[in-house]
Amino acid sequence: MKIAFSTSGDNLDAPLYPRFGRTPKFLMYDLESKTFELVDNTQNLNAAQGAGIQAAQTVSRAGAGAVVTGHCGPKAFRVLAEADIEVYNTEAATVAEALTLYQTGKLVRAEASDVEGHWA
Repeated sequence: MKIAFSTSGDNLDAPLYPRFGRTPKFLMYDLESKTFELVDNTQNLNAAQGAGIQAAQTVSRAGAGAVVTGHCGPKAFRVLAEADIEVYNTEAATVAEALTLYQTGKLVRAEASDVEGHWA
């Protein structure tokens, strides 16, 4: 399974980005092969609206089975849920820390979005 981590960096030591829809990129980590690839999300950084929906579609097309991020708004959460992609919110500082929390079962699957739409 692949996990999409919101980030602004290029490796596992990169910071976990707090905003799912407006993250600069996603680090797609493959749990089976223990490898990752980066997926660009810059088209959504300054989008007037729809950033969360488009980001959710991006990670779905990239084959994510889960998303780990700081916060996820209601429209993005709905699209992810419809695609059967699990969402986990965390305050982890780095992608590596968030990955460890996921792998050790210390993250709780979100049942709903944790912020309002157009959260700043």
